[in-house]
Amino acid sequence: MVYTIAVIALIVLIFFPRIGLLTLYKNYRGAQARERVEDALKHLLDREQQGRHASPESLGGTLDLRRAKVTHLLQDMETQGLIETRGTELHLTAEGERWALHVVRAHRLWERYLADEARMPLNRIHNEAQKREHSLTEAQLNDLEAALGHPTRDPHGDPIPTREGKINRAEGMPITAWQPDRPARIVHLEDEPVLAFQQILATGLRLGQDIRIIEKTPDRYVLSDGENEYRLAPAVASNIYISALPESEIMKREAVPLFELTHDQRGEIVTLDDAVQGFTRRRFLDLGLTPGTVIYPELQNFFGDPRAYRVRGTLIALRRDQAAQIWVKPI
Repeated sequence: MVYTIAVIALIVLIFFPRIGLLTLYKNYRGAQARERVEDALKHLLDREQQGRHASPESLGGTLDLRRAKVTHLLQDMETQGLIETRGTELHLTAEGERWALHVVRAHRLWERYLADEARMPLNRIHNEAQKREHSLTEAQLNDLEAALGHPTRDPHGDPIPTREGKINRAEGMPITAWQPDRPARIVHLEDEPVLAFQQILATGLRLGQDIRIIEKTPDRYVLSDGENEYRLAPAVASNIYISALPESEIMKREAVPLFELTHDQRGEIVTLDDAVQGFTRRRFLDLGLTPGTVIYPELQNFFGDPRAYRVRGTLIALRRDQAAQIWVKPI
C-alpha cells in the first residue's frame, strides 16, 4: 500500500500539469532556446548596424557554439521567419529585426534602471541586464520606459530603441580621432572588451564629462577635465567616444550649481545636468525644475543637508548632490 502511494506521488510529481517536473523541465528548455535565438538576433543586428553581415562562423564564436548546433539554430530561425541565408551571409527579416530591437531595448532600459535606481556599478550592469533582457513583454517594457522618464540613451551612451522600433544613430567619434587641446564631451564608453572598459572606469572617466587631450603620443593619451589628468593607452582610449560641446554647455558656463546660491538669492534654472536620468530626472521635472523657472534657497538647515528651496510657490527639499545637478543663473 505504501509502495503504491509512493509510486502515485512520484507520477504526480513528474507529470502533474503546470507544476510537474516534466513541465518545469520543458519550460526551462524552452526558455533556454528562446534566449539563444534572441542572443543570435542581437548579434545579427549589431553586425548590420556596423555595415557588415553575420556569418555562421561569427555567430558560433559569439555564442560559443559548435558548428552542428549553429546549423540547427539557423534552421530553427529560418523556420520562424527571422533570418534569411544568402550564401555565407545571414540577414534579418523584418520580423527578425523587430524582435532583435525589442531585446536591445530591454537590455538598455534594464541598464538604465540598474545604474540610476539600483545604483549598481557600471562594470556590473551589462551582465545583469543580459540576464533580465529576455523576461519582459512589450507592455512591461513600455511601463518600465515610462517609469524611467523615457530615457534616450543607456549608461554607456548607446541609443535606446523607441517603442516604434526606431533607433537613432550613435553619436561621436573615438577620442583618438579628436584634435588635441580642443574641448569635447564624452558621449559613449564602449563596454567591450571588458578589460578596456574596466580600465576606463578605474581612471574615473564618466559619461557626460567634459575633457580635452593635453598630450598625445604613440604610447599614451593624457586627458584633462580642468582639475584631474587621466592617462590611458591608445588602445583603451579608442573606446572613449566624444563630440563637440552642445549649445546648452555654453549656457551652463555662465551658470552655477544650485547649491552655491546664498540664502534668499534667486536663480533662474538654465539646465539639468546630463548625468540626471531615469526616475531622478522625472522627479525633478515633476517638481517643476525646468529651464526658465526661478528658484531660491529658504529655511536654513543647521546641518546643511538637505536644504529647502522655494520653486513655483512650493517648498521642496534637495540634498547637496541633487542641487549640484541643477544649473542656475543668479538673478
